[in-house]
Amino acid sequence: MAQPLQCMANRPMPLRQPTTAERCDLLLSQWRSDLRLSDRERSALGPELQALDQQLIALRERRLRIAVFGRVGVGKSSLLNALLESRVFATDVAHGCTRLQQREPWPITLPELDRVELVDTPGIDEIAARARHRLAARVALGADLVLVVLDSDLTSPEAEAIQQLLQAGKPLLLVLNRIDQWPAAERADLILSIRSRLPRDAQHLEILPVAAAPRRAQLLANGKVRSEEQAPQIQALRSALLDVLQQQGSLLLGLNGLRSADRFGKQLHAWRLQRGKSAAQGLIGRYAALKATGVAANPLMLLDLAGGMALDTALVLQLCKLYDLELSSAGARALLTRLSAQNALLGGTQLGLQLLLGGLRQLLLLAAPFSGGLSLGPAAPVAMAQAALAVHTTRLTGRMAAAELLRSAEQGRFRPASLLRRLAAQDPQVRDWLRQWQRLGAAPTASSALLP
Repeated sequence: MAQPLQCMANRPMPLRQPTTAERCDLLLSQWRSDLRLSDRERSALGPELQALDQQLIALRERRLRIAVFGRVGVGKSSLLNALLESRVFATDVAHGCTRLQQREPWPITLPELDRVELVDTPGIDEIAARARHRLAARVALGADLVLVVLDSDLTSPEAEAIQQLLQAGKPLLLVLNRIDQWPAAERADLILSIRSRLPRDAQHLEILPVAAAPRRAQLLANGKVRSEEQAPQIQALRSALLDVLQQQGSLLLGLNGLRSADRFGKQLHAWRLQRGKSAAQGLIGRYAALKATGVAANPLMLLDLAGGMALDTALVLQLCKLYDLELSSAGARALLTRLSAQNALLGGTQLGLQLLLGGLRQLLLLAAPFSGGLSLGPAAPVAMAQAALAVHTTRLTGRMAAAELLRSAEQGRFRPASLLRRLAAQDPQVRDWLRQWQRLGAAPTASSALLP
C-alpha cells in the first residue's frame, strides 16, 4: 500500500493553463522585439509607438483601465466617485470641471488582474471642444473598457462617439445617469427612445440606469427648500462591471493589446507606403521602360515573355526592398503567378495579345524578302503596340504587387491580426467576444491613394 502512495506523491502536479492576457503578453512581446523600425520611422511614429508600448506595459502588469466617456455635465466624475465610495475626482456645479484625464485605482480584488484603474475624461462638447474631444477619444481608445455615460435622450454627438468606439472594436457599457430625476412612469419610455437612436451595431447593448449623486428636496422650518444628498444608486452598474471583469477581464486586456499592436502595424505600413509612393512610381516606370525597349527590339516572342517575367520578378523584389519587406525570388515568382491568376489582363489577356502581336510581327518579318521589304512597315506599329502593352501591364503589375505586399505584411502569420484570429480559433471565450462586438480586424487599412 505504501508503494502506490509513494508513486502518487512523486507524480508531478498538472501545469496551470496560462490566461488569455499571459498568452497575448508572450505573443506580443515576441512581435514587438522582432519589429524593425528605422530612426526615421521611430521619429515619425513616436506618439503611436509610445501609446503601443504603454499598452504592452499595462498588459504585462495586468493593469486594466476603465474610462468614462460622454458629454460635459453628465456626471462622469460623480459616477467614478460613487464606484470608489470616495470623492477623489473633482466635481463642480459648473460644467467642464474635468480639463485633463485623471486616473485612480479601484480597490477591488480579481483573480486574473493585478490592478484596475478608473479614468476620467473631459466632456466631448466642452469649451475648446476639438482639442478635448481628441484627448477624450485618445484616452477611450487606450482603455480596455469604456463606460458611455448619458443623462437624457441620445444626442447626435453621443451617437457619433458610440459609433466611433464600436468601429475601433472597443467594448462598451451604456450608463444612464440621473435616473432619479425622471418620473418612474417615464423611465421605460426614455430607455426605449435611447435604444431607438443607437447605432445599429449598438442595439444589443444593455442600458444601465444609475443615480451617481442623487439629491432629495428637503423643506426647512423657515419654509425654504434645500436639496439633501442621498446615497448613490449604482448597484446595476457595479454588478455588471464586476461580472464582466471577473469573467472577461483578462480577455479584455489581451484583446486590447492585440488591437493596439494591429493598429500600430497598419499605421506603420501606411507610412511606409506614403514614403515610398514616389520612389515606387519611379521604379515601376524604369522597369516599364526596360520591358518596352526589350519587347520592341526583340523579334522572338518566347524571349519577350521570358524577359518580361524576369523583369517583373526583379520589380517585385525591388518593391520589397523599398517597403522594407522580406520576400525571396521564389516568393516573388509565386506572387506574380497569384497576381496573374487573379487578374485577367495580366493573365490570359496579356498572353493572348502578346502571342497575337508577336506572331503577326514574325510573319511580317518573314515576309520581308518576298514583299521587297514592304511588310517591314506594318511591323514597326505592331512592335510599338507590344511596347505599349508591356508598359501598361508592368505598371499594373507594380501597383498590384504593392497592394499584395501590404496585405501580406498586415496578415502575416506573426502579425497581431493573425494572432487575434488564432486566439479566436483556439479559445471559445475569445471567439464569443469577437463575435459579440463584430470587430475583428476592424481598423482601416491604408488607402489605395497611398499605392503607386
